[in-house]
Amino acid sequence: MIDFSMLAVQPVLGLTPYQPGKPIEALARELGLDPAKIVKLASNENPLGPSPRALAAMDAALGETARYPDGSGFALKGELARRLGTAPERITLGNGSNDVLDLVARVFLGPGRSAVFSEHAFAVYPIATQAVGAEARVAPAHDGRRGPRYGHDLGAMLDRVADDTTVVFVANPNNPTGTYVTAKELEDFLVALPERVIAVVDEAYFEYVERDDYPDAVAWLDRFPNLIVTRTFSKAYGLAGLRVGYAVSHPQVAELLNRVRQPFNVNHLALAAAVAALDDGEHLERTRRLNREGLRQLESAFQRLGLDYIPSIGNFVTVDVGREAGPVFDALLRQGVIVRPVANYGLPNHLRVSVGTKAENDAFIAALERVLGGL
Repeated sequence: MIDFSMLAVQPVLGLTPYQPGKPIEALARELGLDPAKIVKLASNENPLGPSPRALAAMDAALGETARYPDGSGFALKGELARRLGTAPERITLGNGSNDVLDLVARVFLGPGRSAVFSEHAFAVYPIATQAVGAEARVAPAHDGRRGPRYGHDLGAMLDRVADDTTVVFVANPNNPTGTYVTAKELEDFLVALPERVIAVVDEAYFEYVERDDYPDAVAWLDRFPNLIVTRTFSKAYGLAGLRVGYAVSHPQVAELLNRVRQPFNVNHLALAAAVAALDDGEHLERTRRLNREGLRQLESAFQRLGLDYIPSIGNFVTVDVGREAGPVFDALLRQGVIVRPVANYGLPNHLRVSVGTKAENDAFIAALERVLGGL
């Protein structure tokens, strides 16, 4: 039989596929566990689920699923523009914000070009970069002396920008570390960055952040035409299963992204749910409150257990279990608890734990104590 890898383009051969969090159904099937008793804290999902208004909007939209969705996303773009204080022509919709990151790579990267991002940054950046044949330039993260340990070192990232660099990716806050760059740091970085380099500021966890020195990069779009800000409905809005995200940028950049965007890349139910979710501020505030309390709960447990962790402003905490994390992860699976190993991010002794409900967090903490006590 033919070796099909001989037919693949060279950049694809060097890629490692993105590994999502293990699904509840898969763990139940593999270990014979009751799905109802499995706790999944692996994928930074909203434990409250979608807004009731979003669920009602999906229910009302079901009758139109035989028709194609509005390929322009007119209603959602209009509502986003109104809330963000910008124009609809600045918005590009995506099948999750991952889709938009891929669009950026397809438009602005390719052979003979490079992208810059930080060590420990989101795994999609190298995948999107390498898939189009561009070079990935990885800057070392902070070591804790001049900035938060494991966080983006924007100065080191600027040092990696070369004549062939056309894109830099800044995750703010970053996944999986939960670290962030301040408004002053990011502003100085954008001022220093050459105008010919596209700056992608990935704000997937924007709605969770409660820090006075955290920037709202959308407000800077007029000052920095080379800026693209990406956000998602998968996290705080609880619509991960529907896959809807967006970018905000200069209108010419948005027009270029739309040239390679797949037709109807956001489905009908997702469009309806996202519009409704934006209108439910009460649900979003409940989500923030639960996350605030959950972060304290997890951090207190790690302190009690003598475990180092990376302080996070997202909806997850990455904890150092003091040994190779793989066996701890496997043992937690046998306890019916799914978290996320992050050795592929250069953190082999760490596990990333999403904030769940109080009961879910309690179940994880109890399981972790049993596992660590038995190893």
